[in-house]
Amino acid sequence: MALTQTKNAQNGIRWNNQNSMSQSTLKDKKPWSHWHNRLHKYIQANKELIPDDSSLLLAVSGGQDSMTLLKLFLDLQRLHKWQLHIWHGDHGWHSNSTQIRKELENWCKKQSLQFTFSKGTKKETANEEAARNWRYENLIKQAKNISSKYTKYPCNYILTGHTSSDRAETLIINLARGSDLAGLSSLRKKRVLSDNIQLIRPLLSFSREDTAQFCKKMRIPIWVDPSNQNLNLTRNIIRQEIIPVLEKLHPGCSQRIASLSERLSHYQNNQKELAMLALNAIKSQDGLDRKSLIKLPITARSILLSKWIHTLMSKTISASQLEEISLKIGEEKPPGYIQLSEGWTISWDKEFVQLYPKHI
Repeated sequence: MALTQTKNAQNGIRWNNQNSMSQSTLKDKKPWSHWHNRLHKYIQANKELIPDDSSLLLAVSGGQDSMTLLKLFLDLQRLHKWQLHIWHGDHGWHSNSTQIRKELENWCKKQSLQFTFSKGTKKETANEEAARNWRYENLIKQAKNISSKYTKYPCNYILTGHTSSDRAETLIINLARGSDLAGLSSLRKKRVLSDNIQLIRPLLSFSREDTAQFCKKMRIPIWVDPSNQNLNLTRNIIRQEIIPVLEKLHPGCSQRIASLSERLSHYQNNQKELAMLALNAIKSQDGLDRKSLIKLPITARSILLSKWIHTLMSKTISASQLEEISLKIGEEKPPGYIQLSEGWTISWDKEFVQLYPKHI
Protein backbone atom coordinates (compact mmCIF):
# COMPACT_ATOMS: atom_id res chain seq x y z
CA MET A 1 0.00 0.00 0.00
CA ALA A 2 1.01 3.62 -0.30
CA LEU A 3 2.93 5.64 2.21
CA THR A 4 1.22 8.79 3.46
CA GLN A 5 1.82 12.19 1.90
CA THR A 6 4.52 14.13 3.68
CA LYS A 7 5.39 17.72 4.43
CA ASN A 8 8.27 17.43 2.00
CA ALA A 9 5.88 16.68 -0.84
CA GLN A 10 3.67 19.60 0.19
CA ASN A 11 6.65 21.91 0.39
CA GLY A 12 7.52 20.80 -3.14
CA ILE A 13 4.15 22.04 -4.37
CA ARG A 14 4.48 25.41 -2.67
CA TRP A 15 7.97 25.68 -4.10
CA ASN A 16 6.70 24.95 -7.62
CA ASN A 17 4.07 27.66 -7.39
CA GLN A 18 6.53 30.48 -6.69
CA ASN A 19 7.04 31.86 -10.17
CA SER A 20 9.28 34.73 -9.13
CA MET A 21 12.08 32.59 -7.70
CA SER A 22 15.30 32.49 -9.66
CA GLN A 23 16.90 29.20 -10.62
CA SER A 24 19.72 29.63 -8.10
CA THR A 25 17.20 30.33 -5.35
CA LEU A 26 15.18 27.28 -6.33
CA LYS A 27 18.25 25.09 -6.04
CA ASP A 28 18.88 26.37 -2.55
CA LYS A 29 15.35 25.49 -1.50
CA LYS A 30 14.16 22.04 -0.61
CA PRO A 31 13.51 19.69 -2.27
CA TRP A 32 16.64 20.13 -4.41
CA SER A 33 18.86 17.06 -4.27
CA HIS A 34 21.73 15.61 -6.27
CA TRP A 35 19.09 13.58 -8.14
CA HIS A 36 17.31 16.80 -9.14
CA ASN A 37 20.64 18.27 -10.18
CA ARG A 38 21.55 15.22 -12.24
CA LEU A 39 18.30 15.26 -14.20
CA HIS A 40 18.34 19.06 -14.58
CA LYS A 41 21.86 19.01 -16.05
CA TYR A 42 20.94 16.11 -18.33
CA ILE A 43 17.94 18.00 -19.70
CA GLN A 44 19.99 21.17 -20.17
CA ALA A 45 22.60 19.19 -22.10
CA ASN A 46 19.90 17.52 -24.25
CA LYS A 47 17.44 20.35 -24.82
CA GLU A 48 16.06 18.77 -27.98
CA LEU A 49 15.05 15.69 -25.97
CA ILE A 50 12.48 17.43 -23.75
CA PRO A 51 12.15 21.07 -24.85
CA ASP A 52 11.01 23.79 -22.48
CA ASP A 53 7.36 24.87 -22.72
CA SER A 54 6.36 21.36 -23.80
CA SER A 55 3.27 19.37 -22.88
CA LEU A 56 4.41 16.09 -21.33
CA LEU A 57 2.43 12.91 -20.68
CA LEU A 58 3.97 10.86 -17.86
CA ALA A 59 3.19 7.14 -17.60
CA VAL A 60 2.92 6.49 -13.85
CA SER A 61 2.31 3.05 -12.39
CA GLY A 62 2.82 4.16 -8.79
CA GLY A 63 6.03 2.16 -8.34
CA GLN A 64 9.31 3.69 -7.21
CA ASP A 65 10.65 4.36 -10.72
CA SER A 66 7.57 6.14 -12.05
CA MET A 67 7.05 8.06 -8.80
CA THR A 68 10.65 9.26 -8.99
CA LEU A 69 9.95 10.39 -12.55
CA LEU A 70 6.78 12.19 -11.46
CA LYS A 71 8.33 13.92 -8.44
CA LEU A 72 11.45 15.05 -10.30
CA PHE A 73 9.48 16.53 -13.18
CA LEU A 74 7.03 18.12 -10.78
CA ASP A 75 9.89 19.79 -8.93
CA LEU A 76 11.67 20.88 -12.14
CA GLN A 77 8.48 22.01 -13.83
CA ARG A 78 8.85 25.72 -13.13
CA LEU A 79 12.41 25.79 -14.42
CA HIS A 80 11.32 24.40 -17.78
CA LYS A 81 7.68 25.58 -17.96
CA TRP A 82 6.29 22.15 -18.81
CA GLN A 83 2.62 21.23 -18.87
CA LEU A 84 2.36 17.92 -17.01
CA HIS A 85 -0.31 15.26 -17.58
CA ILE A 86 -0.44 11.89 -15.80
CA TRP A 87 -1.65 8.58 -17.23
CA HIS A 88 -2.00 5.35 -15.26
CA GLY A 89 -2.57 1.91 -16.73
CA ASP A 90 -4.64 -0.49 -14.62
CA HIS A 91 -3.77 -3.95 -15.96
CA GLY A 92 -6.22 -5.67 -13.64
CA TRP A 93 -3.59 -8.27 -12.82
CA HIS A 94 -4.42 -8.34 -9.11
CA SER A 95 -7.29 -7.56 -6.74
CA ASN A 96 -5.69 -4.34 -5.39
CA SER A 97 -5.23 -2.67 -8.80
CA THR A 98 -8.34 -0.50 -8.50
CA GLN A 99 -7.45 0.61 -4.98
CA ILE A 100 -3.91 1.51 -6.08
CA ARG A 101 -5.31 3.53 -8.95
CA LYS A 102 -7.69 5.44 -6.70
CA GLU A 103 -4.99 6.26 -4.14
CA LEU A 104 -2.57 7.36 -6.85
CA GLU A 105 -5.26 9.48 -8.47
CA ASN A 106 -6.05 11.12 -5.12
CA TRP A 107 -2.36 11.90 -4.54
CA CYS A 108 -2.00 13.43 -8.01
CA LYS A 109 -5.09 15.58 -7.58
CA LYS A 110 -3.65 16.95 -4.34
CA GLN A 111 -0.68 18.07 -6.39
CA SER A 112 -3.07 19.76 -8.88
CA LEU A 113 -2.03 17.29 -11.59
CA GLN A 114 -4.29 16.21 -14.44
CA PHE A 115 -4.80 12.47 -14.04
CA THR A 116 -6.32 9.96 -16.44
CA PHE A 117 -6.29 6.17 -16.47
CA SER A 118 -7.18 3.20 -18.63
CA LYS A 119 -8.32 -0.21 -17.39
CA GLY A 120 -7.35 -3.18 -19.49
CA THR A 121 -9.34 -6.34 -20.15
CA LYS A 122 -7.96 -9.82 -19.59
CA LYS A 123 -7.45 -10.18 -23.33
CA GLU A 124 -5.68 -6.82 -23.69
CA THR A 125 -3.22 -7.55 -20.86
CA ALA A 126 -3.03 -11.35 -21.20
CA ASN A 127 0.79 -11.40 -21.22
CA GLU A 128 3.79 -9.08 -21.02
CA GLU A 129 3.89 -8.27 -24.74
CA ALA A 130 0.13 -7.70 -25.00
CA ALA A 131 0.18 -5.48 -21.91
CA ARG A 132 3.08 -3.41 -23.28
CA ASN A 133 1.27 -2.90 -26.60
CA TRP A 134 -1.91 -1.97 -24.73
CA ARG A 135 -0.05 0.62 -22.65
CA TYR A 136 1.52 2.32 -25.66
CA GLU A 137 -1.75 2.30 -27.62
CA ASN A 138 -3.52 4.04 -24.74
CA LEU A 139 -0.66 6.47 -24.15
CA ILE A 140 -0.71 7.50 -27.81
CA LYS A 141 -4.49 7.89 -27.67
CA GLN A 142 -4.26 10.04 -24.55
CA ALA A 143 -1.48 12.19 -26.02
CA LYS A 144 -3.64 12.86 -29.07
CA ASN A 145 -6.61 13.71 -26.83
CA ILE A 146 -4.47 16.24 -24.96
CA SER A 147 -3.29 17.78 -28.24
CA SER A 148 -6.84 18.16 -29.50
CA LYS A 149 -7.98 19.72 -26.22
CA TYR A 150 -4.99 22.03 -25.71
CA THR A 151 -4.07 23.11 -29.23
CA LYS A 152 -1.52 25.66 -28.00
CA TYR A 153 0.32 22.92 -26.11
CA PRO A 154 0.20 19.77 -28.26
CA CYS A 155 1.43 16.69 -26.44
CA ASN A 156 4.31 15.29 -28.48
CA TYR A 157 6.26 13.67 -25.64
CA ILE A 158 5.41 10.58 -23.60
CA LEU A 159 7.73 9.92 -20.65
CA THR A 160 8.34 6.62 -18.87
CA GLY A 161 10.37 5.81 -15.77
CA HIS A 162 12.65 3.19 -17.33
CA THR A 163 16.01 3.05 -15.59
CA SER A 164 19.42 1.57 -16.30
CA SER A 165 18.26 -1.50 -14.37
CA ASP A 166 15.44 -2.02 -16.88
CA ARG A 167 17.92 -1.59 -19.69
CA ALA A 168 20.21 -4.29 -18.25
CA GLU A 169 17.28 -6.68 -17.81
CA THR A 170 16.12 -6.08 -21.38
CA LEU A 171 19.57 -6.77 -22.81
CA ILE A 172 19.77 -10.07 -20.90
CA ILE A 173 16.29 -11.10 -22.07
CA ASN A 174 17.01 -10.25 -25.71
CA LEU A 175 20.45 -11.86 -25.57
CA ALA A 176 18.86 -15.10 -24.35
CA ARG A 177 16.31 -14.91 -27.18
CA GLY A 178 19.06 -14.60 -29.77
CA SER A 179 18.25 -11.01 -30.70
CA ASP A 180 20.19 -9.01 -33.26
CA LEU A 181 22.05 -5.77 -32.55
CA ALA A 182 18.84 -3.72 -32.62
CA GLY A 183 17.37 -5.84 -29.83
CA LEU A 184 20.51 -5.67 -27.71
CA SER A 185 20.58 -1.89 -28.00
CA SER A 186 16.89 -1.44 -27.18
CA LEU A 187 15.45 0.84 -24.48
CA ARG A 188 17.00 3.92 -26.02
CA LYS A 189 16.52 7.37 -24.56
CA LYS A 190 13.94 8.17 -27.25
CA ARG A 191 12.00 6.61 -30.11
CA VAL A 192 9.11 7.59 -32.35
CA LEU A 193 5.77 6.08 -31.33
CA SER A 194 3.31 7.67 -33.75
CA ASP A 195 3.29 10.67 -36.07
CA ASN A 196 4.88 13.47 -34.01
CA ILE A 197 4.71 11.59 -30.71
CA GLN A 198 8.00 10.49 -29.18
CA LEU A 199 8.67 8.16 -26.28
CA ILE A 200 11.28 9.61 -23.92
CA ARG A 201 13.11 7.72 -21.17
CA PRO A 202 14.84 10.45 -19.11
CA LEU A 203 15.87 8.22 -16.17
CA LEU A 204 18.21 5.83 -17.97
CA SER A 205 21.14 7.24 -15.99
CA PHE A 206 19.33 6.27 -12.76
CA SER A 207 19.39 2.76 -11.31
CA ARG A 208 16.60 1.07 -9.39
CA GLU A 209 18.69 1.65 -6.26
CA ASP A 210 18.71 5.38 -7.07
CA THR A 211 14.93 5.54 -7.35
CA ALA A 212 14.49 3.60 -4.10
CA GLN A 213 16.80 6.00 -2.27
CA PHE A 214 15.10 9.02 -3.84
CA CYS A 215 11.61 7.95 -2.76
CA LYS A 216 12.87 7.20 0.75
CA LYS A 217 14.82 10.45 1.08
CA MET A 218 12.03 12.61 -0.34
CA ARG A 219 9.35 10.58 1.46
CA ILE A 220 7.44 9.96 -1.75
CA PRO A 221 4.54 7.49 -1.62
CA ILE A 222 4.94 4.33 -3.66
CA TRP A 223 2.52 1.57 -4.46
CA VAL A 224 3.97 -1.93 -4.72
CA ASP A 225 2.40 -4.02 -7.48
CA PRO A 226 1.95 -7.63 -6.24
CA SER A 227 2.36 -8.88 -9.81
CA ASN A 228 6.05 -7.90 -9.58
CA GLN A 229 6.49 -11.05 -7.49
CA ASN A 230 4.95 -13.28 -10.18
CA LEU A 231 7.74 -15.53 -11.41
CA ASN A 232 5.65 -16.59 -14.39
CA LEU A 233 6.68 -13.26 -15.92
CA THR A 234 10.07 -13.35 -17.66
CA ARG A 235 11.26 -9.95 -16.46
CA ASN A 236 10.52 -10.83 -12.84
CA ILE A 237 12.67 -13.96 -13.12
CA ILE A 238 15.54 -11.92 -14.55
CA ARG A 239 15.10 -9.24 -11.87
CA GLN A 240 14.72 -11.48 -8.85
CA GLU A 241 16.82 -14.53 -9.69
CA ILE A 242 19.30 -13.88 -12.52
CA ILE A 243 20.50 -10.34 -11.75
CA PRO A 244 21.14 -11.05 -8.02
CA VAL A 245 23.35 -14.02 -8.96
CA LEU A 246 25.29 -11.94 -11.49
CA GLU A 247 25.67 -9.11 -8.96
CA LYS A 248 27.01 -11.54 -6.40
CA LEU A 249 29.57 -12.85 -8.88
CA HIS A 250 30.44 -9.44 -10.34
CA PRO A 251 29.21 -6.53 -8.18
CA GLY A 252 28.05 -3.58 -10.23
CA CYS A 253 27.44 -5.68 -13.32
CA SER A 254 23.92 -4.31 -13.85
CA GLN A 255 25.26 -0.82 -14.49
CA ARG A 256 27.98 -2.19 -16.77
CA ILE A 257 25.43 -4.21 -18.75
CA ALA A 258 23.27 -1.10 -19.10
CA SER A 259 26.32 0.87 -20.26
CA LEU A 260 27.01 -1.83 -22.86
CA SER A 261 23.48 -1.43 -24.18
CA GLU A 262 24.07 2.32 -24.50
CA ARG A 263 27.34 1.77 -26.39
CA LEU A 264 25.63 -0.74 -28.68
CA SER A 265 22.95 1.82 -29.49
CA HIS A 266 25.65 4.33 -30.49
CA TYR A 267 27.39 1.62 -32.54
CA GLN A 268 24.16 0.77 -34.34
CA ASN A 269 23.50 4.45 -35.08
CA ASN A 270 26.99 4.79 -36.53
CA GLN A 271 26.50 1.61 -38.54
CA LYS A 272 23.28 2.98 -40.02
CA GLU A 273 24.96 6.24 -41.02
CA LEU A 274 27.86 4.42 -42.66
CA ALA A 275 25.46 2.04 -44.41
CA MET A 276 23.54 5.00 -45.83
CA LEU A 277 26.75 6.54 -47.17
CA ALA A 278 27.67 3.23 -48.82
CA LEU A 279 24.16 2.83 -50.26
CA ASN A 280 24.26 6.29 -51.80
CA ALA A 281 27.48 5.28 -53.57
CA ILE A 282 26.06 2.13 -55.19
CA LYS A 283 22.36 2.88 -55.79
CA SER A 284 20.66 4.49 -58.74
CA GLN A 285 17.20 4.64 -60.27
CA ASP A 286 17.89 1.14 -61.64
CA GLY A 287 18.53 -0.32 -58.17
CA LEU A 288 21.70 -1.39 -56.40
CA ASP A 289 24.89 -2.05 -58.34
CA ARG A 290 25.26 -5.81 -58.01
CA LYS A 291 28.94 -5.82 -59.00
CA SER A 292 29.72 -3.47 -56.09
CA LEU A 293 27.65 -5.53 -53.67
CA ILE A 294 29.33 -8.86 -54.44
CA LYS A 295 32.76 -7.38 -53.69
CA LEU A 296 31.69 -6.98 -50.03
CA PRO A 297 31.83 -9.68 -47.35
CA ILE A 298 28.44 -11.31 -46.92
CA THR A 299 27.91 -9.65 -43.52
CA ALA A 300 28.50 -6.17 -44.96
CA ARG A 301 26.33 -7.07 -47.95
CA SER A 302 23.53 -8.07 -45.60
CA ILE A 303 23.77 -4.79 -43.68
CA LEU A 304 23.40 -2.74 -46.86
CA LEU A 305 20.55 -4.86 -48.17
CA SER A 306 18.75 -4.63 -44.83
CA LYS A 307 19.05 -0.85 -44.75
CA TRP A 308 17.96 -0.51 -48.38
CA ILE A 309 14.96 -2.82 -48.00
CA HIS A 310 13.87 -1.10 -44.79
CA THR A 311 14.12 2.31 -46.47
CA LEU A 312 11.85 1.26 -49.36
CA MET A 313 9.45 -1.09 -47.56
CA SER A 314 9.39 0.72 -44.19
CA LYS A 315 9.83 -2.64 -42.49
CA THR A 316 12.51 -5.27 -41.93
CA ILE A 317 12.68 -8.83 -43.22
CA SER A 318 13.78 -11.89 -41.30
CA ALA A 319 17.48 -12.61 -40.76
CA SER A 320 17.16 -15.96 -42.58
CA GLN A 321 15.57 -14.34 -45.65
CA LEU A 322 18.20 -11.60 -45.65
CA GLU A 323 20.96 -14.21 -45.56
CA GLU A 324 19.30 -16.10 -48.43
CA ILE A 325 19.21 -12.97 -50.59
CA SER A 326 22.82 -12.09 -49.76
CA LEU A 327 23.97 -15.55 -50.84
CA LYS A 328 21.91 -15.72 -54.03
CA ILE A 329 23.16 -12.40 -55.40
CA GLY A 330 26.76 -13.51 -54.84
CA GLU A 331 29.46 -13.88 -57.47
CA GLU A 332 28.67 -16.29 -60.33
CA LYS A 333 25.10 -16.75 -59.11
CA PRO A 334 22.38 -16.63 -61.80
CA PRO A 335 19.63 -13.99 -62.02
CA GLY A 336 16.60 -14.62 -59.83
CA TYR A 337 13.98 -13.24 -57.52
CA ILE A 338 12.41 -13.81 -54.09
CA GLN A 339 8.89 -12.93 -52.96
CA LEU A 340 8.91 -10.81 -49.80
CA SER A 341 6.07 -9.89 -47.47
CA GLU A 342 3.07 -7.74 -48.47
CA GLY A 343 3.54 -8.38 -52.18
CA TRP A 344 7.07 -6.98 -52.48
CA THR A 345 9.56 -8.73 -54.77
CA ILE A 346 13.34 -8.46 -54.84
CA SER A 347 15.02 -9.47 -58.10
CA TRP A 348 18.50 -9.36 -59.57
CA ASP A 349 20.16 -9.66 -62.94
CA LYS A 350 23.79 -9.34 -64.01
CA GLU A 351 23.92 -5.59 -63.32
CA PHE A 352 21.38 -4.59 -60.68
CA VAL A 353 19.40 -5.67 -57.60
CA GLN A 354 15.87 -4.24 -57.68
CA LEU A 355 12.92 -4.08 -55.30
CA TYR A 356 9.32 -3.90 -56.57
CA PRO A 357 6.09 -3.20 -54.69
CA LYS A 358 2.95 -5.25 -55.27
CA HIS A 359 1.45 -3.06 -57.98
CA ILE A 360 4.47 -3.35 -60.28
